[in-house]
Order: sequence, then C-alpha cells, then structure tokens
Amino acid sequence: MMNGLVEFPGFVDVHVHFRDPGVPSAETTLSGLASAAKGGFAAVVTMPNTVPACDSAELMDYQRRIAQSSDSGVALLPSACITKGRLGREVADLEALAEAGCAFFTDDGSYVQDDAVMAEAMGRAARLGLCICEHAMDPAVQKGGVIRDCALARRLGLPVISPDAETVAIRRDLSICRDTGCRLHIQHISTAEGVSLVRDARREGLPVTAEATPHHILLCCEDIVRDDANFKMAPPLGNHEDRAELRRAVKDGVLMFATDHAPHPAATKSCGFAKSANGIIGLETAIAITYHVMVEEEGMAVEDWAAAWWKMPRSILSPGAAAAIEANSRSTTLVIGQSRKVAVSAFASLSRNCPYDGMQFDCWPKEV
Repeated sequence: MMNGLVEFPGFVDVHVHFRDPGVPSAETTLSGLASAAKGGFAAVVTMPNTVPACDSAELMDYQRRIAQSSDSGVALLPSACITKGRLGREVADLEALAEAGCAFFTDDGSYVQDDAVMAEAMGRAARLGLCICEHAMDPAVQKGGVIRDCALARRLGLPVISPDAETVAIRRDLSICRDTGCRLHIQHISTAEGVSLVRDARREGLPVTAEATPHHILLCCEDIVRDDANFKMAPPLGNHEDRAELRRAVKDGVLMFATDHAPHPAATKSCGFAKSANGIIGLETAIAITYHVMVEEEGMAVEDWAAAWWKMPRSILSPGAAAAIEANSRSTTLVIGQSRKVAVSAFASLSRNCPYDGMQFDCWPKEV
C-alpha cells in the first residue's frame, strides 16, 4: 500500500444536490462547489430536484452562470429532468435539454412510476445516445417506510422499507432497457439483490451501470443505535449482507462511486427517523471513506479504486459534459498515510447533516 502523494485524473461525482434554486440556506451553488473542491473533486453533476425542478435549458444556464463566478476550479455539469417538473406524468423536452448540454437525464429523489412514461423517456434518450439515471425506489412498495429492518426499527416501531422497493424498480427499468437499448444507470444502489440484477444485466450485454455511495459501503442498518436522522437516507442503509455485496461489486468493477451529497438545514434533520428529511452530506469525506473501505479493508488496488472515481463516472456522461471535464484539466492529488479526523464544523458545505464527525481516516485530498 503506497504512502505519500499520488495524483490521478480529476475525480468526478455524478450525484450531488445543491439547493440552488430552492433552499440556499442548505447549500448554494458556490458553497457546494467549494465543498467539492475541498473534497478533491474536479467536476460534479448536479441533480435536478431544485425548486423549480431543472427541466429547461434556462434553469441549466442559471446554474452555469453562478458556477462561472466560483474560484473553486470545479466544473459544474447540470443533469436534467426525465419528466416535466419531476412529476412523473409527462416526459420533459429531452431533445432540447440534450441540445443545451445536460449531463444525463434523471428525476432523482423520485422514481418514474408510470411504465409508459418511462418507456417513452428511455426510447427518446436512446435515440439521443444519452443515459437515463434512475432513483430506483418504488413508492408503491416502500409504503411510507423510513428504515430497513433492524433492531432500532423494531425497538422504535418504525415503518420498514423492504429491499423489494429497490429490486422491483430495477427489474422494471431493466426490462425497458432491454426493449429500447437505452443506457441505464442505477443511482445509489443499496441491496445485494439489486447488485445481482445489475451483474446479470451486464453479463447479458445490456448497457447498464450503477453507483455505490460511501455511506452504503461503510455503514449498515445494524450500526444505527439511536434515533439519529444523520443515518437516514433514501435508499436506506442495508444490512451486513447488502454492504458486503456492494463492496464486492465495487472491487469487481461493477459499481462506480458517487456521493449523493444531500445537504439539509438543521431543523429538517432533527426530528428523528420518522419525520426528518432523507440524506447526508458527503463531498468532503467521500475520498477518505471509500479509500478506507475498499483499499485498506478490502484490499482493492489503489488504481482500480481511483478509476471508480474518475474513469467509470465519465462513461455515463453526455459527450458535452465529458468534454467539459477534459477542458477543465484539474487533477486529483491525494495524501495517503496522513491520519486525520473528520471535523464537520470545518466543512465548506453550509450543512452539517453528517454521521462521520470524529471518525479518523488515512487518505485525504491535498489542499489546493
């Protein structure tokens, strides 16, 4: 295992939430880019679940204009909605959004529940040669659940989310992928069976990719010992078996990394599992956590681990978004073997919803 400085092509996070427009007290575009720079990223793809939802070229341009005033050096690549307003009822103008340079299409935060709408969207995206990224959690199966089955859920009587909420959604989307040939990316995968479905689809030759978050490979639902919404996310933390399979899939090159950086004001994360918002921030800890889990604990080669942050994410981007990263030319330099504790109070992010405070890791991006 190497120590000291090591440099890679710029790391890319294909799944971040900046709350601009919408809830700038949680994260602005500028604070989000500062957080990404501190975390060692060269580029980030913003999700469209802003207010209003990013379903137009104008809203994409709004994000880009603000990003131009940032001195972070991080490229901002907007994704765009699959459906108008992220409401799941009518496919957005994918052709105009592609022309405006979106990174890919997603309704992240919401599953496109209508089969016909998703089939139309994937057919049109296939003709454009762009990727559909899916938040694979079927609300009809989730039924208001907030946590996977675990000791805490049973003790507090919390409504449980079945792993079927994810796998039912993935099966539906794989079927449409098979029919349309559309590139499909499964966001923040969390279950062992979901990983198995992706593995089988790739063996079949389907154009399918998926991502694992730092929190889903570090933690599991059995680690939650109190009613602390810093451990609440969607999809929820899986069990030990789910976590082990996610790690195996990353090591096998089946899954790439993404943070699902999800900032929230303190008030919305202080109501316990039953009522708090989903999500945690992760840009400034992602490199440290994934290195610790995959290289130090799982024995993954450093070069392969890094590829899950720089090479694999580029594969799901539109040509324009990929070109913007190359034009940026920012690299990621890491300091390996220098132990440091997570200090949430020192984050560049405006939010603090994070379960890692005080944890210690040995690989960090070099400050620039």
